[in-house]
Amino acid sequence: MTMSQCTELCHTTTSCWVHSNQLQQHTKIKMKTLVCVSDYETEAYRILPQNALDYYRSGAMEEITLRENKEAFNRWYIRPRLLRDVSCRNLATTILGHKVSVPYGIAPTAMQRMAHPDGEIANARAAGKIGTAFTLSTIATTSIEEIAEKAPDTLRFFQLYIYKDRKITTNLVRRAETAGFSALVLTVDAPQFGLRRADIRNKFTLPPHLKMANFETDDDKSNLVNTSAGGSGINEYVKSLFDPSLTWDDVTWLKRITNLPIVLKGILTAEDAVLGLKVGAAGIWVSNHGARQVDGVSPTIEVLPDIVKAVNGQCEVYIDGGFSQGTEIFKALALGAQMVFLGRPLLWGLACGGEEGAYKVLDILHSELDSVMSLSGCSTVKDITGDMLIRKEYYARL
Repeated sequence: MTMSQCTELCHTTTSCWVHSNQLQQHTKIKMKTLVCVSDYETEAYRILPQNALDYYRSGAMEEITLRENKEAFNRWYIRPRLLRDVSCRNLATTILGHKVSVPYGIAPTAMQRMAHPDGEIANARAAGKIGTAFTLSTIATTSIEEIAEKAPDTLRFFQLYIYKDRKITTNLVRRAETAGFSALVLTVDAPQFGLRRADIRNKFTLPPHLKMANFETDDDKSNLVNTSAGGSGINEYVKSLFDPSLTWDDVTWLKRITNLPIVLKGILTAEDAVLGLKVGAAGIWVSNHGARQVDGVSPTIEVLPDIVKAVNGQCEVYIDGGFSQGTEIFKALALGAQMVFLGRPLLWGLACGGEEGAYKVLDILHSELDSVMSLSGCSTVKDITGDMLIRKEYYARL
């Protein structure tokens, strides 16, 4: 069996990754040559089926914001401080009162079993192994309960949508509480999904051997993502279930039905961050949904300082959007983020080697962040301060 044949088979059955020693051996050898996230991305592009790859990698419309999420990091320069004792370094921090070993975690990404049969379980275990938080998407191919069972020692957050049928949302909340999840991450930037042209061209549907694991009910709403009326199956699912009439009052409603802390994900303006505070958010998650909603919105690193200023320490601030290197994480921490979350890099690691690949991605980021901290005079995360970053344009004006 060739590598390409085995790869194709592993996405039409659930047994290929487990039973193909040839593929597993190839993967282990190949991963030894992958030394950064972009290496994993390149390899994942080579081995993932087109339907899954396009779903994971694409952004909205012309993908301007998708590119800007990456390019914006280069508009900030690090100002290292020298001759400081960095002989002992510690990357630990806290999130919502929980100690984590690194200031970055795993963002919610949908349908991870398209990348590897172990899917969300592998990523959750990798997060636990390195000592950080894993966020499970509502639109997952692994259920809330299975993640709790298979990754019991991992700090787990649950990403949530508020559905037209509030009973669906309430049921998901109760299940997350019962399963020991530590926070709800409410996505607030998705009254509907953005126009992702690759999914429309592919008429994206979930592969038939997979299911929306959190919706195995009598009327099986998971089937909605397997059908398409000339467009993307995931968009049909969203239109049928998501509630576009949501307001800040619905966040207040959610807060009333749970004691779990609520993090608002998708905030891009200081004004909305302040409104989030008013309705009792425990955290503001700066995000443009991986550049998959409105094309032309700001890259997240650019709006972060305004939101940190608006929040003024009244709640925690997290960020995602294009992060794939330790230097980029360092820059976000310097601008005031308490935690950086990554989505696509963990999908690339997952595709290349399941749990081992996901862990290797997290470990590479640990090495990179540790290096830039050492070389910039920082022994702890608290040493990474705002005066260690400056806009590129500053030097052009000197």
